[in-house]
Amino acid sequence: RYILDNPCVVKGRSVLDLGSGCGATAITAVMSGTSQVLANDIDPIAGMAMILNCELNHLNPFPITIKNIINSEAGNWNLIVLGDMFYDEQLADDLHHWLKKCIKLHQTEVLIGDPGRHQFLSHSICSQLHKVIEYSLPE
Repeated sequence: RYILDNPCVVKGRSVLDLGSGCGATAITAVMSGTSQVLANDIDPIAGMAMILNCELNHLNPFPITIKNIINSEAGNWNLIVLGDMFYDEQLADDLHHWLKKCIKLHQTEVLIGDPGRHQFLSHSICSQLHKVIEYSLPE
């Protein structure tokens, strides 16, 4: 929703959609004018869903990777977007470390969407974030 409301966040920028799921964020980034997008999810079925969702939205498929890129070499992305990825304490620690590396090496901007899971709210990363916006979910 945030990218739809604020397309300037991605316009002309390279975007990594980490934990992409069905690809909704990557699709929104493409529709909002990103210069480059990579959708990443370790679930191969998510990769297939992304391709189908591109077709449904009349978009050419964008690059997709289903390998775990967390803790790999930090890519030079202008923006990393991720949502609901802090569901496990070890994953939260790994993400925090890797995102800090991306920020330090490439001044990458990071946008995190999270429904307020305990593992996220109690993690040290929260003290380093500022809330951009909050959306209510329908019941």
